[in-house]
Amino acid sequence: MNLLVLGIGNTLLSDEGVGIHVLEALRPHYGNDPTVELVDGGTLSFSLAPVIEDASALIVVDAAQIKAVPGTVAVFEGEAMDRFLIGNRKQSVHEVGLTDLMSIARLAGHWPVRRALIGIQPERLDWGEAPTPAVATAIPAAVERVDALIARWRTEADDGAR
Repeated sequence: MNLLVLGIGNTLLSDEGVGIHVLEALRPHYGNDPTVELVDGGTLSFSLAPVIEDASALIVVDAAQIKAVPGTVAVFEGEAMDRFLIGNRKQSVHEVGLTDLMSIARLAGHWPVRRALIGIQPERLDWGEAPTPAVATAIPAAVERVDALIARWRTEADDGAR
């Protein structure tokens, strides 16, 4: 399985950069694992479309408005991820949004069957190089969610190969 973990965010905008901070926390876990690719998606661009299309499984980590207490971690898997993305188009000044990348991958027939969005409720999206304390505290929980998804998906893939 070629698993892509895509961290999204701008680390100059406090909690907006949480996806990148989670990605960095994952490096000791998967930095030498050839089956897991950790990609800093920054503020997204169309250049990420081929990276997503090449993945057999996808985990996206990003700040997300989930209408919860700051630092809350939510997992949207499979169709639930798609519905969340379509229903919550992020207002963005960036070149492209995750919903646009999903549409490109779907049109190409390469939207991974195993996919999940790990969203973390931000507290502040203003200038600042570090997440707020509430969001910083959520980083280990987000790492645990990524670890759990990878472990489960690997087990499912192994079971399916038998």
